[in-house]
Amino acid sequence: MIAVRDLVGIGIGPFGLGLAALAQPLPDVDAVFLDQADGFRWHPGMMIDGATIQVPFLADLVTMADPTSPYSFLAFLKATGRLYPFYIRESFYPLRSEYDAYCRWVAAQLPTLRWRRRVVAVEEAGDLLRVRAEVRGPDGEVRGIEEHLARHVVLAVGTRPVLPSALQGLSGAGAGPVVHSAEYLPNRAALLASGAVTVVGSGQSAAEVYRDLLEAREGRVDWVTRSPRFFPMEYTKLTLEMTSPEYTDHYRSLPEELRERLGREQRGLYKGISADLVDEIYDTLYRLSSADGTVPSTLLTDTEVVDARHDVETGEHVLTLRHAQLDRTHEHRTRAVVAATGYRAEVPDFLDPVAHRVRRDRRGRLDVARTYAVDDAERIHVVGGEEHTHGVTAPDLGFGPWRASVVLAAITGREPYPIERRIAFQTFGVPGDGAATDGAARVLEEAAR
Repeated sequence: MIAVRDLVGIGIGPFGLGLAALAQPLPDVDAVFLDQADGFRWHPGMMIDGATIQVPFLADLVTMADPTSPYSFLAFLKATGRLYPFYIRESFYPLRSEYDAYCRWVAAQLPTLRWRRRVVAVEEAGDLLRVRAEVRGPDGEVRGIEEHLARHVVLAVGTRPVLPSALQGLSGAGAGPVVHSAEYLPNRAALLASGAVTVVGSGQSAAEVYRDLLEAREGRVDWVTRSPRFFPMEYTKLTLEMTSPEYTDHYRSLPEELRERLGREQRGLYKGISADLVDEIYDTLYRLSSADGTVPSTLLTDTEVVDARHDVETGEHVLTLRHAQLDRTHEHRTRAVVAATGYRAEVPDFLDPVAHRVRRDRRGRLDVARTYAVDDAERIHVVGGEEHTHGVTAPDLGFGPWRASVVLAAITGREPYPIERRIAFQTFGVPGDGAATDGAARVLEEAAR
């Protein structure tokens, strides 16, 4: 006899883990969370020494929903004897390695997490949903099939690295690696050994990789970005209000094509480079050039990789670059490439058995409702893969607990964590337009149906 769960979560990244932590103390939520990994790891390929996360420590897994939670970042610091050192440090921004350690600390305390479970199907089972998962051993071999019956399923499967089409398949004997930034650290030694690395990308990851390679001083390192300049991430307070329920309501009220355009334009709100890092890179270039005025590095803005090939004779990768303003192309030779070109949400294959009930938009992406459900019955939910429907709040770590609170309200039919409906001083649409300003107030009503 298979027990019926209130919630089966699929994926244990920060958003799935935060949901698990918030669900743990609720007496009316019987939950289990599945992930194919051996344990929690957060962007291990970008755990560059000294790198910090770009949001304050309050944007942890739980605090913005429940400041009293035993799973907060401050609770982690206290438990590990680091609360006073963090206080004396006087920075709101945890180290990236520290945030990863915090998440692993939380994961170790949650009995609802099941690792080495690769979900292969979500199926209908009468009024319930059946989640089928392969159980794998430490060697990766399938040891059996595990089934869970659930009233609600939550997808927290995250996003996948995106490699530009021009770079896909680029390889050749004698050349260095061509990798996505997600795999930077495992390939760092080979990249440095190549003697000439080109970083492609516009955001924080590209900047961190470039600085790290530059500091190593082992050969040439170049940086190519499509952005017209090296954009710092916007971090003014009124701009931060765009990570709010009100702005999400406004964004959802817009036509799909307008949302698509805004999504591209607003990437600087969360995909830009921290201003401090931009300055640090300049200072590094200045310091390295102090001897003779030169640095073996070229920085190219407003420039896109449009084609690439491997030169067998020289062992080099040859990138065809197009300068947008001048509408001119030229060739750039390098021996290795790091593509810090972002991530993309995809519809997982395991939803195929319930494809008839899952909504999609014209581009085939999940059509995520305001309540984060993707089916009319409001039984299948998404956390973290709704940037195209909800805007800049989707990838924001600090908004994760708010979204988890909404999902838990849908599951329990009550409000286990108080949901702040209005947080912004500004109005994003036309004043008095209820369609754009009252959506957050309707979230609980819809979730409780």
